[in-house]
Amino acid sequence: MKVVVGMSGGVDSSVTALLLKQQGYQVTGLFMKNWEDDDDDEYCSTRQDLVDVASVCDVIGIDLEVVNFSAEYKDRVFADFLREYEAGRTPNPDILCNSEIKFRCFLDHAMQLGADKIATGHYAGVREWVNDGRTEYQLLKAEDGTKDQSYFLYRLTQAQLAKTLFPLGGLYKREVRRIAADAGLHVAEKKDSTGICFIGERPFREFLMRYLPTKPGEIRNLDDGRVLGEHQGLMYHTIGQRKGLHIGGIKGKQDEAGEHDAWYVAAKDVKANVLHVVQGHDHPALLKHSLTATELNWISGRDPHTHWVYTAKPRYRTPDMPCEIDALGDGRAQIVFAQPQWALTPGQSVVVYESKVCLGGGVIV
Repeated sequence: MKVVVGMSGGVDSSVTALLLKQQGYQVTGLFMKNWEDDDDDEYCSTRQDLVDVASVCDVIGIDLEVVNFSAEYKDRVFADFLREYEAGRTPNPDILCNSEIKFRCFLDHAMQLGADKIATGHYAGVREWVNDGRTEYQLLKAEDGTKDQSYFLYRLTQAQLAKTLFPLGGLYKREVRRIAADAGLHVAEKKDSTGICFIGERPFREFLMRYLPTKPGEIRNLDDGRVLGEHQGLMYHTIGQRKGLHIGGIKGKQDEAGEHDAWYVAAKDVKANVLHVVQGHDHPALLKHSLTATELNWISGRDPHTHWVYTAKPRYRTPDMPCEIDALGDGRAQIVFAQPQWALTPGQSVVVYESKVCLGGGVIV
């Protein structure tokens, strides 16, 4: 069976290729270049990553192909990223990159190369099972809960999962690094990449200002309407944000120790261009029991049950929280949590699970 592995130059995708080769697959590595507006070495590691991929492929003994998806990325991912920020929301481009680039452009390209399957270094699992005489593919959480990436894959479809392998789904990160070291791969201790791929390590606001001009407006206290300061653009702020507001010296409510509570972004009024803030991490305006999601994708192709106990993540780093889907219809889902959730953020994704199975999810509105 011929498998094309998406290789990034990191340890995860390198070990993915190695394991598949050891298991007897005919493996080809494929390096995707998805950004070229300013791929200088200061913030963008593309050149070094390609060198690392080439070295790994040489050690493993597999062919390498390089493909440029920059135009598709700009059109399908980055343009949406800018539109969402301009509308005052906080998108997650990694989710869109997975569904539009890694499991669409890459998958299509791999099939043209004659591949039977594609594989990536994501920490997730895929399981084939028969339901009412019909073969289905389930997206599963990874064994390593601290690295599980099923959240970022919830927009995948049956057709995409049917062609995908996730060899790292049953491994812990420490095992992956050990396998790489034992095989003599120099990326065994390479630092994991963080942040949005096209931004790299550069300051986020500095990057966004190049594409979205500043639009100053008032910062107001949500409780009493008092003007506390000025923001440079709603797109530079997100719900629950504490740092970077430059109003820390303004006094207000005190905690039990007599300290002044920190200010947090609680809401954005896009029409009036006003940023609303509140004092205190546990202010009621930051806590909500329910949310509405749109742009729904249910991986099985069937709607989940309403009024059934599931769990959901309203952002990647939160633990799974018990919830019910209260209503489905008109392309929307109303999700109610057993406990209030902190700083639910429009533009982010809520992902629903039944035990280890990722059912899908949608974008919070």
